[in-house]
Amino acid sequence: MTTALAPSLNAADRCDRCGAQAYVRARLHAGGELLFCAHHGREHLPKLREHADIQDESDRLHETPSTVPDEER
Repeated sequence: MTTALAPSLNAADRCDRCGAQAYVRARLHAGGELLFCAHHGREHLPKLREHADIQDESDRLHETPSTVPDEER
């Protein structure tokens, strides 16, 4: 589930637990947000769902990268 909470997560967004690239954002109802990699998102989100709005972009891990033609490089 992806909720339009904020702009898409990018490579600069890092997991608060391990420092890997973040694919999950939990915006806490009490204020603040937590960022998680897909692994830690799966681990912590079941407990956070009642306390936060979740932006889950982990499906991007299964996307096929687009290719750029040689003449455009």
